[in-house]
Amino acid sequence: MRNLAGSLGEKKLIRSLISSLSLKGIKFKYLHKQSKTWIDGIHTDTTIEENTKGLYWQIKKNNRTLLLNLTPPFISKNVDLCLFDGEFSEFNNDNGSSIHKTPAKYIALGELKGGIDPAGADEHWKTANTALDRIRSAFVEHKLNPHTFFIGAAIEKSMAREIYAQLESKTLTNAANLTVDEQLVSICDWICSL
Repeated sequence: MRNLAGSLGEKKLIRSLISSLSLKGIKFKYLHKQSKTWIDGIHTDTTIEENTKGLYWQIKKNNRTLLLNLTPPFISKNVDLCLFDGEFSEFNNDNGSSIHKTPAKYIALGELKGGIDPAGADEHWKTANTALDRIRSAFVEHKLNPHTFFIGAAIEKSMAREIYAQLESKTLTNAANLTVDEQLVSICDWICSL
């Protein structure tokens, strides 16, 4: 069930990101999970989120590549969302280098928890918070400080206070409740504008 909730959360986020790009009039490509090829995206295609491992777009002449469920070699653990300053062709390219191996290419990294059970919300946050701390520590070693963010489907009052405190202290750059449309639209707009 956790995998199903996570998958549904990913699909909702991808669809929202595509909607944000569409509203901005930005063309995009998506990385097809099975074929591992980048395909020109069509905003009206309602099945893209079913098979997407990543998105690519340009904003203000900057290349942006967002990859899902990636293990950066200098972190050695899965990161739910990684946004890069670079073109899609720089990921797992033929010359053996890859954008995800270069810490300076990371713009933002985030954790997504799609489970909606309020009883498990606190555990989801603890897991995500530990992952975000690990991410920040790995980048400190490279003297870098990319944005970090959290998106959760179930956010209880106690964790909301912790999240807000981290936002105020700028430990966490952004956060949203996946089930609150205004927050989801806001964070997707932020991701697409970075």
